[in-house]
Amino acid sequence: MNGQKSAVFFGELLMRLATKRYERFVQAREFEVAYTGAEANAAVSVANFGLGAWVVSVVPDTEIGQACINFIRQFGVHTEFVLRRGKRLGAFYLETGASQRPSKVIYDRAGSAITELGPGQVNWADVFAGKHWFHWSGTAPALSDQMAATTREACQAARARGLTVSCDLNYRRKLWSPEKARAVMTDLMQYVDVLIGNEEDSALVLGVEAKGVDVAQGALEAARYEEVARELQRRFGFRYVATTLRESISASENGWSCLLFDGRQCHVSRKYRIWMVDRVGGGDSFAGGLIYGLLTGMGGQETVEFAAAASCLKHSIHGDFNHVSKEEVLALMAGAGSGRIQR
Repeated sequence: MNGQKSAVFFGELLMRLATKRYERFVQAREFEVAYTGAEANAAVSVANFGLGAWVVSVVPDTEIGQACINFIRQFGVHTEFVLRRGKRLGAFYLETGASQRPSKVIYDRAGSAITELGPGQVNWADVFAGKHWFHWSGTAPALSDQMAATTREACQAARARGLTVSCDLNYRRKLWSPEKARAVMTDLMQYVDVLIGNEEDSALVLGVEAKGVDVAQGALEAARYEEVARELQRRFGFRYVATTLRESISASENGWSCLLFDGRQCHVSRKYRIWMVDRVGGGDSFAGGLIYGLLTGMGGQETVEFAAAASCLKHSIHGDFNHVSKEEVLALMAGAGSGRIQR
């Protein structure tokens, strides 16, 4: 791979069916089709920034499965480790919110092809050969007991081969209970070097919460999340703990900043005021930016500024993928955020 840094992303690929024109589900007479997945979203960011990105997943051996692979591959993500088996591709329906009406997601993932993936079915030695980073999120082990076991197998294989392992907690209460999530995820944390998770995920999944913070009221204190990061690092020995700090003013307006704890020092990014086009994928774009920064040797402050700027830009883009270049992210970091037309 000519010395190029590269990362592997493991998780479910999905069909996204979104209403148009901010319509509600009951209004919709058509849906916009795209293909996505938490880990694939991060992979697209890494590929856009110029690094190698491979997705490991399962899709049915049908035209729908092929359409999904074609969609992912057009953005520079490698798909040769996507298996073809099973009966169906998971899906979710998205109703995009506005103003005080929140966005809404309805999952249709039961029995999807990847839920049947068990240990011994992926040749991890081939997958990880020549790679440097392995990323997964909490939605992967949430899909089935088999997938939880496969995620553990993947983490062990990555660790044995010296890859850095990152995990986005990415808790989804529609997929599993907090009790089941905590039991499974706590065990998997022993393999994780870089933990990514917002304040709610850390509390529900790992039992570490930011005291005195009311997320619903919109105001956040970075110092509270530094305490959480330090406690997570103390309990689990992570090399890095990262979180997004979203101030939810409304479904259309957020305050956005990010935090990275490197085991010694806490780095907090500048805060952005964002008007949202599409919130879905915002956290995944932060993960992608973070992976890029750490893989390319950026320092802690530069890494969190890069990841925050990248994910800030994502909120202005329709769809789950962050279609921005490294140069655009660096320009925003340097202060080019006025939105003036580029001619």
